[in-house]
Amino acid sequence: MKRLFSMILAGAVCLSALPAVRAAGRTAPGISAASAVLMDAASGRVLYEKDSHTHRLIASITKLMTALVALESGHALDETVTVAPEWTGAEGSSLYLRPGEEITLEALLYGLLLRSGNDAALAVAGNCGGTVERFVAEMNEKARELDMKDSRFANPSGLNADGHYSSAYDMALLARACLENETLAKIAATKSITLGTRTFTNHNKLLWRYEGCIGLKTGFTEKAGRTLVSAAERDGMTLICVTLNAPNDWQDHASLFDYGFANYQPERLTCEEEVLCRLPADGSLLSFCPVAAERTVSLCLTSGETVRQELALDFAALTAPVPLGTRVGEAVFYMENEVLARVPLVTASELRHDLAPERKLFPWLSAR
Repeated sequence: MKRLFSMILAGAVCLSALPAVRAAGRTAPGISAASAVLMDAASGRVLYEKDSHTHRLIASITKLMTALVALESGHALDETVTVAPEWTGAEGSSLYLRPGEEITLEALLYGLLLRSGNDAALAVAGNCGGTVERFVAEMNEKARELDMKDSRFANPSGLNADGHYSSAYDMALLARACLENETLAKIAATKSITLGTRTFTNHNKLLWRYEGCIGLKTGFTEKAGRTLVSAAERDGMTLICVTLNAPNDWQDHASLFDYGFANYQPERLTCEEEVLCRLPADGSLLSFCPVAAERTVSLCLTSGETVRQELALDFAALTAPVPLGTRVGEAVFYMENEVLARVPLVTASELRHDLAPERKLFPWLSAR
């Protein structure tokens, strides 16, 4: 089955085509969660949602943000943290840290994400933020950076508090960022580890129960109910699942992953090795300057879906000199009127005044 794609070129010559998609059909499952999202990790496309923007208590899946902000703070994993008295005695799950105890930041992060230690959350926040309050402010700043519009954090642990909430969709956005952080993704995917005198075993049973599961975090309070953020990989596709207030969360995630893997497959829409068009060039040895995508774009698609690609260019022609990698527009991918992805378009050759041979962005581009 082939697709047709419309192109807006503004004086450019199109050279690209996109692949067809095949996938098995299946009805979306019924789930127990009050709110849920199934998302394509590569593109952020939502494949399934249920009440996904409602503000809800999120319990210990909060600790994904705590870990991400800590890892981006510049503190080294082997840094020794001296436990302050105010970081100990937290209610709920705990590492039972002692005042004055010395422990590495790495061990605290494993204790945070695997055992869900609330005292570990306070220690990570206090150490990496200077104060817990300052660290929580950084969590909220990171939420704004990730466009988590339905989220606000009041503490680093996820214990119930006024003004502490998120949504299923926002937590999926956070999960995407967590998977892009190699250290966090590694910790969240660890089943069990011994560091120093402590052994940490992951509370996420999907790591054992669901083929391809790679994390991420469980949560529970009586008011929030069971909360879960997980991710799974199969056949080159990574899916993220979030459920909030889900009495049967393990089954919900398995069912939603099964639905996603059965119905969707990853399709490469464009890649940085692909010249999408050429712009007329003046004052250079080149008559036309090749224009390529700045990065690879993949998207989960299912049978019968049609994607339209439009090239929105900022110039009808280029005049030398133009540096290599200059942005000249963007490629936009639509399904009907919905924007699914955007990627910057850049010059793939340098245009020089002196007509000297151009320097190539991609070695496979031969001189023309």
